[in-house]
Order: sequence, then C-alpha cells, then structure tokens
Amino acid sequence: MNRFPAAFVVFSCWLGACATAPPPTEPPLDQGTRLRALLAASDEATLDRNPIFALYRGDTRRAAQHGDYVSQAYVDGERQAAESDLAQLAQIPRAQLSPIDRVAYDTFRWSRNEWRERHAPPASSVWPLVTLDHMTGWHLFFPDLSSGTGVAPYRSVADYDAGLSRIEGFIGWLGLAVERMREGQRSGVVLPRVVVERVTAQFDRFAEQGIADSPYFGPIRTFPADLPAADKERLTRAYTAAVEGRLRPAFRRVQSFLADEYLPAARATVGLSGVPGGAAYYDFLIRSNTTTTMSAEEVHRLGQAEVSRITAGMTAVMLQVAFQGSLAQFFEHLRTDPRFAPASAQALADGYTDIGRRVASALPRLFDAEPKTPLAIRPTPDYQAPTDAGARYNSGSLDTGQPGVFFFNTYDLPSRRVWGMETLYLHEATPGHHMQSALAAENLALPKLLRFDGNTAYNEGWALYAESLGFELGLFQDPYQRFGHYDDEMLRAMRLVVDTGLHAYGWTRERAIDYLLAHSAMSRTDAVAEVERYIANPGQALAYKIGALTIQRLRRQAEQALGARFDVRAFHRQVLETGSVPMAVLEAKIVAWIAAR
Repeated sequence: MNRFPAAFVVFSCWLGACATAPPPTEPPLDQGTRLRALLAASDEATLDRNPIFALYRGDTRRAAQHGDYVSQAYVDGERQAAESDLAQLAQIPRAQLSPIDRVAYDTFRWSRNEWRERHAPPASSVWPLVTLDHMTGWHLFFPDLSSGTGVAPYRSVADYDAGLSRIEGFIGWLGLAVERMREGQRSGVVLPRVVVERVTAQFDRFAEQGIADSPYFGPIRTFPADLPAADKERLTRAYTAAVEGRLRPAFRRVQSFLADEYLPAARATVGLSGVPGGAAYYDFLIRSNTTTTMSAEEVHRLGQAEVSRITAGMTAVMLQVAFQGSLAQFFEHLRTDPRFAPASAQALADGYTDIGRRVASALPRLFDAEPKTPLAIRPTPDYQAPTDAGARYNSGSLDTGQPGVFFFNTYDLPSRRVWGMETLYLHEATPGHHMQSALAAENLALPKLLRFDGNTAYNEGWALYAESLGFELGLFQDPYQRFGHYDDEMLRAMRLVVDTGLHAYGWTRERAIDYLLAHSAMSRTDAVAEVERYIANPGQALAYKIGALTIQRLRRQAEQALGARFDVRAFHRQVLETGSVPMAVLEAKIVAWIAAR
C-alpha cells in the first residue's frame, strides 16, 4: 500500500518551536490506492449479486450460487449499485492518478454509467421482459457451463455438489424469466414471432434430452479417477434425479408456456421500433455497443460506404481468378460449387488445426507476448448448432485449467464454405478473441475491471482488426481465402446497414436477408441465421466495424506520426495491455503514447 512518508506527517521541529511532537496519525491513502480500493469493492459486490460472472474468471468462491439476473428487484439493485459507485468515483481527483489508473478510472466511469442506464428505463422496461431468445438466452450457455467441459470445474466432490446447486438455481431462473415475459405480454413488450418459434423448438429439444445425451449429465460421464466410489454413486443418483426429475419437467413447462401462451401474443414485426419504448432502447444499444455517440442514421450511412469500398476488393479477386460473369454470379458460384464445401467435419477440424500452426509460427512478427492459456478447437455442440454462428469463442481460465475454445459449426455441413476458414480462425482464435481475452485475464497487475470486464466495440473490434492481420501473417495467399477475408469484412459492414435497417428503418426479415445475399457470397442458411441474430440481439452487431475502424485509424495515426520509429509490436501491446476499454479511452491512451514516443 502506497503511503506518504512519515516525514510528511510528523515534521521535526526546528529552532525550538515545538517542545514535543504530536502523536503519529495514519496517513491518508493516495488517490491511486483509493481508486483501486473502490474498483475492488465494486467488483466483489458485483460478483456477490452476479455469482455466475465469477466462474467465467476461474473464481469458484461462489460456485454453488446461481443468481437472479432478471427480477425487478435485481434490476433495481444493479442500478442503485452503479449510482453508488459513480458517486464514490466522483470523490477521487482524476488529475492526481497515474496514466494506467486514469485508464481504469475512465473505463470504470463509462462502464458504471452504461450499467446504470441499462438497468433504468427505457432499457430496463424492455430487456428483462424478453430474456428467452434463441441467440442470447441464458438457457443456451448454461448447458456448456454444466457439461464438465466448460469453465466450471468438476474435479472434486465439492465441485459436483456446486453443480447440483447451480442446476436448482437455473430452474428457479427459468421460472423468473417466464414471469417477466408474462409481464411483457401485459405491457406489449413481446418477442417477434420468428424468435419465439426458434426458442420454442430449443426448449422442445431440451425437454426430449434423456440422460444419455443430456449435457447436464456430462460430468457424471467423466468422473475424475480419484473420486471415491461412494461419492460417485451418490452423485450419479443425485444428477439423475436433478436432470430427470427437476430439469426436464422445467423445460417442458417453459416449452408449454411458449407454445400455448406466448406464441399467440408474439408480434409480427421484427424491429425494436415495434415495442413500446423500443426506439429509445435501440438508441441506448447503439451507444452501449459502439461506445460512441453515433446515431442510427450515421451508422447506416457508414455501413453503406464500407459496403461500396469492400465490393471493389471482391471484384479484384474475381478478376484475378478469371471468373467469367458478374459479381452476383461469382457469389453464387462460391456458394454452390461443391469444391468449396468441406469434405467432412473432421476435415474442418484438421483444416483449422493447420491454420493454427501457421498463425502461431508467424505471430512473433506482430506481437511480443502470447497467452499462456491453451486453445482448444472443437465443433459447436449439437444443441446450439442449428441457430449458432459459423464459429465462436469461449474464454478459458488458467485458474481452473480450462482452455479457451474455438468452436466451428458443422450443422448443415454442405452449406459451409472452406474459403472463409483462415479469416474465421483469425477472428475467433488467434490473434483475435483468444489473444485479446487471455492476455488481459493473465495480467495480474491490472485491476479486475480491466482483466475481465469489457465492451463489445473493443472485443469485437479487435477480433475484426485481427482478421486484417492475415496479410502480414502470411495468410490469404490463396485468392479464395483472400475473398473469404473480404466476405467476412463485408458481413461486418452489411451489419451496420441491416441492423439499423431492421430496428430504425422498419426493414422486414426478408428484405434484410436479401440484402446480405445480394452483397456477399454467404449461404442462405448463414444469411437467415445472421438476420435472426440481429432481430434477437439488436445493436450488438454494430460493434465490430466501429471498433475495428477505430483501431485501424489509430494505427495509421501512429505510423504517420512515428515514421521509422513505429513498431507494430509495441502498438499492439498498447492496444492489448490494458484490456477491454471504450473506444474514447483507447484513443486517448494511444494519442498519449504517440506523444511520449
């Protein structure tokens, strides 16, 4: 703990002015220590209210707790906690902080303001009432957490008992979610019909899963060898009772509610403008996800400009491979030619493993640090695959021994295209999400706010920026893989147009799907999944392009200012070393770094 030197507290008397020294007093804390204490206290209190958050960090102190996350009491409590944190932060003079503490101060201020606004109307009048959707619903992620292969450890009897306790908490959460959705029916805040159909089918599948294929029975199928036999027998009985006697009936209740009660009340519109308060909520989601003050109109126009720019790169690849026809015909060729389909799920796994080796050998050109957390490559679980993206990343933890996982989707395998593999790996694995999240989590010198918290603009902006590093890493030698890079970049540009189109301009689902197919080579399966993702999770898709464009602009700024002194590894270290920060905070940091150089 940094303290003022004792000489500053008790100054020796001179010229006989003092006969005796006053009793020593405890010196005041310096401002950096005050800030760290506030961050630590806020973090602990947040984990007390949100115990599942801790498991994703490898913190198992609250492993037996599930949490609420959706009731009005929870929402009010989160808003009040954010307001209290902001009031305490305002008492700390920012000017007296070190540069790294100013980054933490600014990030904390932004994140608590965002959290306060998220848990106040108009935002809190919408999202808690539509919490069971087919893309972001907790029911999709809890199975992985409970499977024995997720971030929750199953190494001891205590771990297994904690897992049972969480299942009971999850069953309670499902009941709360249904009650909030009934509130939404009364206030007119309901999900679009297409989303309800998708999520109803999910719960139908969950209710049909028996012990043999239930992810919740995964820990029983993979007992540690050193677990006592008596405990194995007890836990097997307990998990069987929990899954068959408690969990499956809960899934059936939710499925019945959705099919019989909620679906008839679902709305025909798909945009947020179709619910009370939806337009104002979407404005908040733009600010939250981009960490900027951009309007829907500004985002829409930026997306249209990016679509035009990227189309030129796609056309150049078409000319290079001497395709005879229009760009639209080239798209159809890439969608349908069997030589671009993966031979098998194993061929996809092998291909991604090979890409990973090539990337790893080239990383030292651009980075001077790599994660210690291992990376695993796995197919998307069957229960998620039909509605999941082509690939995604789940963070790991050194503390629990769980690797970060790059999931690749094999659902409807003939529709998958191999020309996008290099870009997908760069985004979801390394140097994308795995490097970005693991390096921050492993940096024990950072406050937990910077190690574990984050925002979508930084996280997804970095991953999209990482895709562009493929050229410098020696990838994209194959023109079709280079087209895959442009196609994925095009997707992120089209998202700016389509997401705002759906939620601010009244676009239909069909118009949005047609737009994606007209400007890219993505399959109809992927286009449908993407559009339904934007419908279910408004605003999130805007973060990618906004964040990436910011990082690219800052790099160009540094290159121009520093000239021959520019070191790309040092630049990447500056971007990554303080974790996930809002774009304005990152920009201030890089500008200061350039000036110091």
